[in-house]
Amino acid sequence: MPSATELINEPLFTNDAVVFGLLMCCLGFVFYTSNLKNTKWFYKIVPALLMCYLLPALLSTFGVISPKISNLWPIAKNYFLPGSLILMTLSTDLKGILKLGPKALIMFFTATVGIILGGPIAILITSIISPDTLNGAGFEAVWRGLATLAGSWIGGGANQTAMLELYQFDVEKYGAMLAVDVVVANIWMAVILLGAGKSDKIDKWLKADSSSIERLKITMANYTASVEKKATVTDLIKLAAIAFGGVGLSHFLGEIFSAAANASPTLSTSILASQFFWIVVISTTIGLLLSFTSSRKLEGAGASKLGSVFIYILVAIIGMKIDLSELIKYWDFIFIGLIWMAFHVGLLVIVAKIIKAPFFFLAVGSKANVGGAASAPVIASAFHPSLAPVGVLLAVLGYALGTYGAILCATLMEIVSP
Repeated sequence: MPSATELINEPLFTNDAVVFGLLMCCLGFVFYTSNLKNTKWFYKIVPALLMCYLLPALLSTFGVISPKISNLWPIAKNYFLPGSLILMTLSTDLKGILKLGPKALIMFFTATVGIILGGPIAILITSIISPDTLNGAGFEAVWRGLATLAGSWIGGGANQTAMLELYQFDVEKYGAMLAVDVVVANIWMAVILLGAGKSDKIDKWLKADSSSIERLKITMANYTASVEKKATVTDLIKLAAIAFGGVGLSHFLGEIFSAAANASPTLSTSILASQFFWIVVISTTIGLLLSFTSSRKLEGAGASKLGSVFIYILVAIIGMKIDLSELIKYWDFIFIGLIWMAFHVGLLVIVAKIIKAPFFFLAVGSKANVGGAASAPVIASAFHPSLAPVGVLLAVLGYALGTYGAILCATLMEIVSP
């Protein structure tokens, strides 16, 4: 029988079918109201995509639903994410993406450097403002816990787990670091989604040349218009077969490749041992390969639109993961995380201003590090569905650098720790 504490902490709805229904109702509410004359003014201030993210977060914060009990995230990550990657890369203009130029990579590596240097700087500032926060010795040393955060923010979950194993941070206190990861990263994601709706104004302030991005958007819009047709049941079944057949193949091959890497002493601790890494890489590859075949014409039947539906579902489930009450519970560690993220963002803004990079490159470069493949394509598609592959490709690069960057960051944090 559950204790009184467990009953108090239990959300109102625990059945995932009900929770999923609520999330879909949130999406339906946002899309319905965003097209009403009386509410259009509101969505000019707060983008619809941000509301799709915030409403589930509010439900989670007020105890209506809980990501700690729900099993929707694994479904979203393993089914909807790779499915959306396949559908949204199906019509990829690879030449157009390559023509975006070097600024995307510059902003990505700036984001990585911002995380590596932001960690030790956050510790230095905290040691002056709130030295008690950094109390802890041996395996309870705060820098060890923050090393897991560096792994997550440069690479992803697999890199984070690798840092936990490497630095042996006290598992009982690890929950605080997970809270910092979720709360701080998702606050920044909300800011980016807000900025995506005002990217023209931000680009003007940055004096950025976004012409290459606009050309890619126009090219894709023209291609979609040229092949557009009324979708038949046959077309929709084809899209479902390609999406979820590809998801199945990604899981099948991902399991084989990750098992092979885990069997190798040299690769078992690398990102190659992560099945999720292979799922992302293989599903993206499937979409890119299909873009060179006649399957690309299925864009006219709504391939990227269906992919966008999957993305919105993913956004809602990601939004459910943030509980704003965690801000109070772990305020001291979250304080460190906010300083860390502020440095990361500040460095990105400075470099973007210097090289006149569009806000799109800043946003996707950051989330390719901090959010990885789970959120980088979401952010990219917030600008335009055709840009989703850019987020995926950069996120894969982030996975590759995650472990090395996190080790460097952890070393620097150990040096500056009191």
